[in-house]
Amino acid sequence: MQHLAAAVCIALCILAPCNASAQTYPSKPIRLIAPYPPGGGIDSTARIIGQALAEQLGQPVIIDNRAGATGRIGTELAARAPADGYTLLLGSSAPNAIIPAASPTVAYDAIKDFAPISLVGRAPYVLVVHPSLPVQSVKELIALARANPGTLTFASSGILGASHLAGELLARTADIKLVHVAYKGTGPAAVSVLTGETAMSFAGGAEAGTLVAAKRLRALGSSGLKRGSAGLPLIGDTLPGYEVTQWYGVLAPAGTPPEILERLHREIIRAIASPRVVQQLTHLDIEPSGSTPQEFAGLIKTEMDKWSKVISTAKIKVD
Repeated sequence: MQHLAAAVCIALCILAPCNASAQTYPSKPIRLIAPYPPGGGIDSTARIIGQALAEQLGQPVIIDNRAGATGRIGTELAARAPADGYTLLLGSSAPNAIIPAASPTVAYDAIKDFAPISLVGRAPYVLVVHPSLPVQSVKELIALARANPGTLTFASSGILGASHLAGELLARTADIKLVHVAYKGTGPAAVSVLTGETAMSFAGGAEAGTLVAAKRLRALGSSGLKRGSAGLPLIGDTLPGYEVTQWYGVLAPAGTPPEILERLHREIIRAIASPRVVQQLTHLDIEPSGSTPQEFAGLIKTEMDKWSKVISTAKIKVD
């Protein structure tokens, strides 16, 4: 009996720091890594969620922009951070699914190195063209591309970014040849279409809406699964099976205590259900979309499989 009592005492001593940590979390500021520059959809989403979490948790949430290599630099930094709940990542399609599917040498494992907590939102792209392009629909664009193979260009924010793969999937699904032109960020890519340097691009909904309303760009369709507030036709209406949705979600380094992950999940779901956050995300044309950790993990695996096939078919060279 004495041995049993001693064993119980030792076990309680071992568990006590973990339980105490979970009960007092968070006791200091939290860092939320946004692996892209300020001003884009990922940065904006991180700031919206960070502000809500800071208010709910009672500790500052510091947005740490670590841009570079289409999100790889910041994502690797998050993967190597201490698994204590004080470093989180605002993940997205490119660094957490597309690039790991494309490159066996990427410096982190998208599945093993992270603990998915919850999705935050989803956002389809809008296929936009320069007004001088003589097309009014996706069907007409495909016909033009077939009549002039290898002459139509599309801009993206970088190689293996979601907007790049959206164009490659369009070419693959429609059986047409498009020429990809990569830029360093969404801003330069948008400018290239505005000036007519490139013919088209897949742009964020909020950005596209402003430029289309000013008649500086023409919108042909949405890359999502359902029509948004703008009422654009779906590209999938013309090309069945076509769908590209940028997603955003919060992840922690693998090994973060389950109690902390559960607390963060509750608070994220609470945050994206609040009217203010819903309004802020919707203004950016992002649909608030919470999930369970298991659903989020399943999405990442599904996306990796989807994009690995596109990358292989398109013969995209990975550095």
